[in-house]
Amino acid sequence: MRNQNMDIIRGLAVLGLMYMNAYFFGLFEFGYVPLQSPPFSDHIIQWLSLSVIDGRFRSLFCLLFGAGLYIQWQRYQQVEQLKKRLKILAVFGLLHGFLLWAGDILFIYACAGWLVIRYLDASDEMLLKRGWQFLLLAAAITFLIALVEPKLTIYRDSADFLASYNASRGSAFAIFVNNSVMFLVMLIALPLITLWMTAGLMLFGIYGYKNKLFETGLTKLYKIRVLIIALLLSAIRISFEYQSSLFISALKEPVSWFAALFTALLIIHFVVTLTTKYNFQLITFQRVGRLALTLYLMQTICLLLLFKVFYPHWVLSFNHLEYYVLVSGLVIFQLSFSVIYSCYFKQGPMEFIWRKLSR
Repeated sequence: MRNQNMDIIRGLAVLGLMYMNAYFFGLFEFGYVPLQSPPFSDHIIQWLSLSVIDGRFRSLFCLLFGAGLYIQWQRYQQVEQLKKRLKILAVFGLLHGFLLWAGDILFIYACAGWLVIRYLDASDEMLLKRGWQFLLLAAAITFLIALVEPKLTIYRDSADFLASYNASRGSAFAIFVNNSVMFLVMLIALPLITLWMTAGLMLFGIYGYKNKLFETGLTKLYKIRVLIIALLLSAIRISFEYQSSLFISALKEPVSWFAALFTALLIIHFVVTLTTKYNFQLITFQRVGRLALTLYLMQTICLLLLFKVFYPHWVLSFNHLEYYVLVSGLVIFQLSFSVIYSCYFKQGPMEFIWRKLSR
């Protein structure tokens, strides 16, 4: 039951990632850029995103990845096999990041995994201690960088944004070079911020697995505490959207991380409750979870074709609602694909290649 729950949660996570990632396939360096007078639906969806989407599915993946490392370590009882799997994943990540999309997470997970395997036999106290230390370190660095180099406000109908859009519509080679430069920037940020944040969440995932989080969920006492903290942090983050202080702006990302962690824990508890207490099967999401790597790369290809090849002008016209409708269509497609594919094959093509190369 525990592994089935993890597959279901992984399925939710890989599909949920698209709701944030889709914004970065048009102009990666900007993400979603609003109009100077956005429609009211933008505000509603932004509140929804800050409450239950932004960073939540990434946090779920990190928690699951840490738990997965621990499971494999229990199976092999040595780290050499884990290191080999992480090396192959790192290669996948580099190819994905340089050749397709700069927002790759595979290389980040591989590097964080190398750090985390040092703590596979650590005590629960050490896992929590290091997890909080890593997360707080990443949050502090992010806060300081935002204070030194604050993010400029730019609107989609501004001359600067239109100039960037026109510059992005070059040859395939120009798009490749721009993507490679963006990925290099991401790699530079890795040892400063992303590595520590990801590793911290993975350590929490190991702690959760050891304490049956994916099997029984949160205890009643912890469920109430986690719910209160998640609601409080999400409310604080939403309030920050309407304040222009440099100090408050620098706090946005760190607060989002902690809100995402506690919300992710609630999502895990919700799934476990559905499957254990109410006997919901959720087989479709379980099948999606078993194809997570394949589907993640499929998302990149689909969104690149849409925003870079067929409909690049969508960047100029899409508001939050249009992005959500598009992604929901892709979610339905991947759900259907997973059900049909799983009728004929036991594992996805990328999962097969990863396992084959890791032997």
